[in-house]
Amino acid sequence: MAEAYIIDAVRTPVGRKKGGLAGVHSADLGGHVMAELMRRTGIDPGAVDDVVFGCCDTIGSQAGDIARSCWVVAGLPEHVPGVTIDRQCGSAQQAVHFAAQGVMSGTQDLVVAGGVQNMNAIPISAAMWAGQSYGFPDPFSTSPGWKARYGDQEVSQFRSAEMIAEKWSISREDMEGFALASHQRAIDARAQGRFDREIVAVGDVVHDETPRETSLEKMAALAPLIEGGRLTAAVSSQTADGAAALLVASERAVRDHGLKPRARIHHLSVRADDPVWMLTAPIPATRHALAKAGMRIEDIDLFECNEAFASVVLAWMKELGIPHDRVNVNGGAIALGHPLGATGARIMTTMLAELERRGGRYALQTMCEGGGQANVTILERL
Repeated sequence: MAEAYIIDAVRTPVGRKKGGLAGVHSADLGGHVMAELMRRTGIDPGAVDDVVFGCCDTIGSQAGDIARSCWVVAGLPEHVPGVTIDRQCGSAQQAVHFAAQGVMSGTQDLVVAGGVQNMNAIPISAAMWAGQSYGFPDPFSTSPGWKARYGDQEVSQFRSAEMIAEKWSISREDMEGFALASHQRAIDARAQGRFDREIVAVGDVVHDETPRETSLEKMAALAPLIEGGRLTAAVSSQTADGAAALLVASERAVRDHGLKPRARIHHLSVRADDPVWMLTAPIPATRHALAKAGMRIEDIDLFECNEAFASVVLAWMKELGIPHDRVNVNGGAIALGHPLGATGARIMTTMLAELERRGGRYALQTMCEGGGQANVTILERL
C-alpha cells in the first residue's frame, strides 16, 4: 500500500473564553495556519490538491464551507478546492485521515488537513439548537426511530461522563488529581518552550491562554455540573478558539518536491460504541487499532487521548493498562482547551513535536466523539 507522510504541522495558540482570539473570524483563524504551513514547508501552494478541514457548528462565521473560505482569505491559489467535515470532536483528526486516504489511494499527492473553531463566536451545539427558532424539532434523540432503538432517555455528554465515572469507579478526587496534572504539565511545557515550534502567533496572542494555576482545594470548592454528580467544570475540557493544519504528502510528492517528512502515518481507523454512553468509544477503537496494526501498548512511546472529561481518559487508561506518564504529557484539553473542530489537528501537531523531542518511534492519538465514535491514528517518527 502507498504511504502517507506528514511534512509539517502548525497551530495557533489556543484562546480562552473571552480571550485574545475571541474576535478573530474563523476563516482568518484557519487561513492563518494554512498560510504559515505553506511558508514553513516551502511548497508551491498551487500544487496542493485539496484542503480538508474539520469544523463543528458551521453556521454564522463558520458557514459556507469554512475550509474553502480559510484558503482563499489567506490569499492562496483560487483553483485549490476545500471541503469541510464534521465528525464532532474528531473532525480535524478525521480530516487528516481523509487526506491520508486520498494520498494512499494514489488520487492525490499533497493535501492540507486540519480544523478550525471559534467557540466564543459560535457556542457549542449552536447549529443544532438554532433550528428551534425556525420551528424545527429538538436534536436527534427526539427522532421516533431513535426512541424505538434507545428509548426516551437523556442523551448528553455530561450524563455519559458521569456514567463512565460510576462504571469505572472513578472518584471526584481521582478526576481532580488528573485535572491538576493536566494544568501543571501544560504550564511546564509552555514555560520550557516545548510548544514554541508548533505555534504561530496570532497578533499579540503568542502562547496558549488556557492553562491555569489552580489547586485541589479550589477544585473541591466547585459545584457539580449535575446535581449529586462527580463532575465539575474543573475536570472538563475548556471551550476555546484555535486552528491547526498539517501537510500530508505522497511518496511521489516527497520525491518531486524535495520534501523531508517528519512522520509516516502508520495506521488510521475509526470505530464506534453505544451512542448513549457516547464517550466510551476510545476503548474499543484503541483495541481495534492495535490489533489491526499488530502492535501492543508497550510498542507505543506516547499517547494522546482527548480530555473531553477526566473520567473519559481515566477509564480508557484503566481499561487498557496505559500508564499516565505516557499520556497527554504536555497537558490535554482540560488545560489546553478544546476548540471542537480543531482539536484533533492540535493534538496531532503537539504529539508529533513531543515524539520528536523524546526521540520515540510511535505515538497513538484517539478521542471521543459525538454519536459514540472514536478515531485512532498511529504515527511513526522519521
